[in-house]
Amino acid sequence: MRLLLLASACLIPAVPMAADARATRHAAPVKASLPGDIIQSIDVKGNARIETSTVLSYMVAQPGDTFKQDDLDRSLKTLYATGLFRDVTLRRDGSTLHVDLVENPIVNRIVFEGNHAIKDEDLRKEISLRPRAVFSSQTTAADRQKLLNQYAQKARFGATVTPQIVKLSHNRVDVIFKINEAEQTLIHKIVFVGNKQFSEARLAQVVSSKEAAWYRFFSSSDEYNPERIKYDAELLRRFYLQNGYVDFHMIDATGELSPDHKTFTVTFTLDEGARYRLGKIDIRSSVRGVTPELMRKHVELFNHQWYDGTAIQHNTTNMQEWLQAEGHPFALVRSEIARNPEKHVVDLLFDVNEGPHVYVERIDINGNTITRDSVIRRNLPMAEGDAYTPFARKYSKLELQDLGYFSSVSVDQTQGSAPDRVNVSANVVEKPTGEFSLGGGYSTDVGVLGNASIKQHNLLGTGVDAGVSGTVAYYQKQADISVSDPYFLNRNLVAGADFYFIQTNSNGYSSYQQSYSEGQYGMSLRMGYAYNRYLSQSWNYTLVDRQVSNTYSQALINQYPSYMAYAPSIYVQQSSGWSLLSQLSTTLTYDRRDRRMNPHDGYVMTLGGDFAGLGGGVKYGRVKADGAYYIPLDDFTGNHDWTVQLKGGVGYMGDWSSSSQKNIIDNFYLGGQNLRGFLQGGVGPRSGHICTNKSANGQCTGWMPTQGSEDFIGGTFMYTASAQLNFPLPMGDDLGISGRYFVDAGSLSGIRVRNRYTDFARRYQANYPYTPINGDSMTPRVATGFGVSWKSPFGLVNIDAAVPLRKQRGDRIYPIRFGFGQQF
Repeated sequence: MRLLLLASACLIPAVPMAADARATRHAAPVKASLPGDIIQSIDVKGNARIETSTVLSYMVAQPGDTFKQDDLDRSLKTLYATGLFRDVTLRRDGSTLHVDLVENPIVNRIVFEGNHAIKDEDLRKEISLRPRAVFSSQTTAADRQKLLNQYAQKARFGATVTPQIVKLSHNRVDVIFKINEAEQTLIHKIVFVGNKQFSEARLAQVVSSKEAAWYRFFSSSDEYNPERIKYDAELLRRFYLQNGYVDFHMIDATGELSPDHKTFTVTFTLDEGARYRLGKIDIRSSVRGVTPELMRKHVELFNHQWYDGTAIQHNTTNMQEWLQAEGHPFALVRSEIARNPEKHVVDLLFDVNEGPHVYVERIDINGNTITRDSVIRRNLPMAEGDAYTPFARKYSKLELQDLGYFSSVSVDQTQGSAPDRVNVSANVVEKPTGEFSLGGGYSTDVGVLGNASIKQHNLLGTGVDAGVSGTVAYYQKQADISVSDPYFLNRNLVAGADFYFIQTNSNGYSSYQQSYSEGQYGMSLRMGYAYNRYLSQSWNYTLVDRQVSNTYSQALINQYPSYMAYAPSIYVQQSSGWSLLSQLSTTLTYDRRDRRMNPHDGYVMTLGGDFAGLGGGVKYGRVKADGAYYIPLDDFTGNHDWTVQLKGGVGYMGDWSSSSQKNIIDNFYLGGQNLRGFLQGGVGPRSGHICTNKSANGQCTGWMPTQGSEDFIGGTFMYTASAQLNFPLPMGDDLGISGRYFVDAGSLSGIRVRNRYTDFARRYQANYPYTPINGDSMTPRVATGFGVSWKSPFGLVNIDAAVPLRKQRGDRIYPIRFGFGQQF
């Protein structure tokens, strides 16, 4: 076996001679053709795999033609162009044209050596060579460059690729790409030239590229990428336009590789220009029924503010979408500016006019191999015959993306059968929608936990969501089966059912032991519908068999009075036993947030009610109202990561029948998630007792309340309020960390128990213990603190540290609250 080196670490493999040169070299010159100089025959030699007829079909010169130098040269070029031959020689012998061939070898296999950062299968996708294909040195050289480009995308600009050929029998070769990946070429320095109004530190926050630092081990932002540099130049342009620099110009954005090929210096050269303010803001309308006065209330800008190109574009889009949603489907809004360089003022005009009337002729669905056409069509905000607008096209794509069934979505249009008709095509690429997960983690509410689930979010392509899941934690066990149909009965109805089991140990309040255990076996039937894009309502019927246990019975306490010192409150004991909950609930939601997950702008309001007593022994009514408002601080900070979040809620419940089973597990509880800085459920009415007097035989004969071992029994009226500032942290983008500062307030009051034992005179009687209820107060509790969220490789980690500013005696504080977990 002979090893032939095609290229070294720093040399490109030799490229064969161009076809023109080879034609000159291997096509023997002939004299000017004379009468009778006819090609009588063509003799082909050297072809082992390729048929002679195939060789002849590639040639220009054919038997019966005259010997011409031009035909011979062109024949030589076409034979080389096939890529099948390494060498071709044409020569004349009398009236015979001899064609001597040397065939290119066949690739036996392709091997990559030395690669670790990129897998073999990913490298194979980049190259053109394939096993059992014809080998050529030109293709090998081109593939080498493709591999180098692949490593450049991974910021390994010092990588080298050396192709080698191993000759085998039967004119076969193995192609080996020997790779030296080298170290990643990181950005050592980012330099800004020409900036006067903003410091380098401020501009460094704008661009996505970052200088190399030890803490960026989870980030690729410090890797040099030419495409990212172009994106950064655009980010800088938007930043300056957003801050009033209308004349901003990006002169150059370059990256310079150090002599040792280990680092890059990135330089942005820019011309800031002057800063402009907004002058006059006018509205012009040519749409019937749309007056400038009507549209003026939708102008979100004001005179003399700094010019903000992003805000102007958003305002223009919002005005147009409002018009199209309000019965003017073809209305268009354009923004026009008039610059006054002397006064540094920009006059703004919103021009409202009627666009072309275009209608949807046909809607085609492409690429769906699993999801049914009907599932996609029902989620499109338009149908055949409807008006076609940019608004409809935009939300068609958003709606399909929100389904979560597709890895990519595009909505395209083509001309229909008439000038005012278009054909719309929704092009999708399916992605797996089944999910099997195992997880684990820890939270301060349920302790160490593990979970497993099997889910299918698009069952048989129908859009039905079904799953089975289970969770096992130190304080809680849960299993449930659920199914949801987002388009029940082919209507705008979301319907579903849940069957579940929950076992909870309430442990947070007694100093001696857990207070009680609660088991639930139940089912829930759900239905919801949307009135429009923002307003929706849901209904829920719940039937739950509940059992409260692990409390001391009164008979046991009577037999062993000393147990009273360790028993839960009498009000907890009275909830012991079986109960059946039959409840109908509804929730009305008005949602104007910009997104459901991590909203940045907008608001959401919910109004809900529960009615228990459609059977069973529990009979109460409950109403709840909650709201949240999100205020972006982009205009003040120049950063999209700053948001003010304001939340508030109120709830009230009461029994509508004197025969109702008053079970404390139905009450409102405050603390933990809805009031940080306090224990979960650790604020509000509470009760407990301890032994204060013993007889000669050691039995307790008296009990008194104590703050340390009281049980919280919930309340009937609750209110909460929260103000939170979300902000970025230094190095946060690279580590996936964000911060928040918050102030939480709230209170819980109202007593809901079967009987009350507050007669001090009877405190020595075991059957009627003196058990007062404390903490029944509307006085607000207030806490403030900081929190951190980390999108770690191990899962989302949340930590909140809070200090109560105002609390009541007996409230249970909990300064640090955290949780983390991961699906894998």
